[in-house]
Amino acid sequence: MDDTIRAIIVDDEKKSILTLNKLLDVYCPHVKVIGTAQTVSESIETINFLKPDLVFLDISLPDGDGFDVLENVDHRSFEVIFTTASDKFAIKAFEFSAIHYLLKPINLKELQHAVDRFEQVRGDNMLNEKVNILKDSLNKNYKKIILPSVEGLILKDLDDIIRCEADSNYTIFFFTNKEKLLISKSLNNFEKILTDIHFCRIHNKHLINLKYVERYIKGKAGYVVMQDGSHPYVSESRKADFIDSLKNYGPSLL
Repeated sequence: MDDTIRAIIVDDEKKSILTLNKLLDVYCPHVKVIGTAQTVSESIETINFLKPDLVFLDISLPDGDGFDVLENVDHRSFEVIFTTASDKFAIKAFEFSAIHYLLKPINLKELQHAVDRFEQVRGDNMLNEKVNILKDSLNKNYKKIILPSVEGLILKDLDDIIRCEADSNYTIFFFTNKEKLLISKSLNNFEKILTDIHFCRIHNKHLINLKYVERYIKGKAGYVVMQDGSHPYVSESRKADFIDSLKNYGPSLL
């Protein structure tokens, strides 16, 4: 079976195109660059004509942005790896949408990791959903998240998540419909992107949605009563932050 990945590089800087092309040629030889483009219009034409498996797409282009490219191509059976300057809000948005990204200047190990991630989700046919969530998240309109489960990518509403529980390098998500999902990322990852969106890390094992807190039982071994009947403990080291978060979210709970 041919494992060649046919790729296109879209970037407004020729030097960036040459650098990425060289890195791929040396360190990811199964990724074959079949074309390049530097503008939105050129990108659309190149993608439609060459029909790549993967597009390395710069967000900022001279005549628009990467979203203009994705919204106007006819050929849509490809995956995207965005390239962007360092921006904590953009990184958070990428995590919500499960879209791969590379920060400039591109790091070799991160490039190899992004290509590996592409191969894991290749053919999931969720490009439209991913792009919509990415756009919403970039506007700080956090409503949905795409979760990488052991069975593939799954789209979920944030308001349907009651709590998350660490399970080694995985995370178990608990939902309002009683569903449980094992997600192939650590709880630390979700703490970074969810804690300022009415979620709070209360214990090394527990990240909860404050919306579903019914009671907080104080004490040295304090715990929270959640709407699903669970009783996750609040660790001593995280108690002060939790109480502050709870006061800000729902003062009547204290």
